[in-house]
Amino acid sequence: MLHRLLFGLIAVVSLTLVGCAHSPQQLSPQPKINGPLTAVGQGQPVVVRVADGRPSPVLGTRGGLYPETSAISVTGQDILPKLQAQAEAAVRLLGFTPTPNAYNAPQLTLTLAELKYQSPKEGLYVTESDITATFRADVQNSSRRYSGRYGSSLNQRFGMAPNQETNTKLVSDVLSDALTRAFKDPTIGQMLSQ
Repeated sequence: MLHRLLFGLIAVVSLTLVGCAHSPQQLSPQPKINGPLTAVGQGQPVVVRVADGRPSPVLGTRGGLYPETSAISVTGQDILPKLQAQAEAAVRLLGFTPTPNAYNAPQLTLTLAELKYQSPKEGLYVTESDITATFRADVQNSSRRYSGRYGSSLNQRFGMAPNQETNTKLVSDVLSDALTRAFKDPTIGQMLSQ
């Protein structure tokens, strides 16, 4: 009888601990330019490049009892084509024509410099997360150069640990905001049009 009771207690404790663990999530965010951009170009060609400047595809962990097993990641292979499409769309909205390998054309390089997801380290349950994204834009037009950094952050509180769909939306929103800030910088359009 005591053996069964002990086995039952071990089973309950094991299930409780497993419930505090979170599985890893690989997100596929959909960044989008939000809001209108002011056209300053007249269709001039611009070479648009995107790069992943992060040291790792891992954004952070979801916390919980075993945070080392709950990594959140976004791969460069997933995010770079989406960023390229959005950067080219933004350049068109600014009045320019994205043209790969155009000779002697101005160049815009957009680098995803940082993408982080941080949950509090203490506690068994994830109750909040801080998400940050930073882009670096480098413009080169003949001998003139310009660099700018554009960031966005979000602190989100939860009643229960967020699922993959929720985290994907949150990361998408933060990326979209930072991306939009970059292309709303009037100096980028001015540098490209000179």
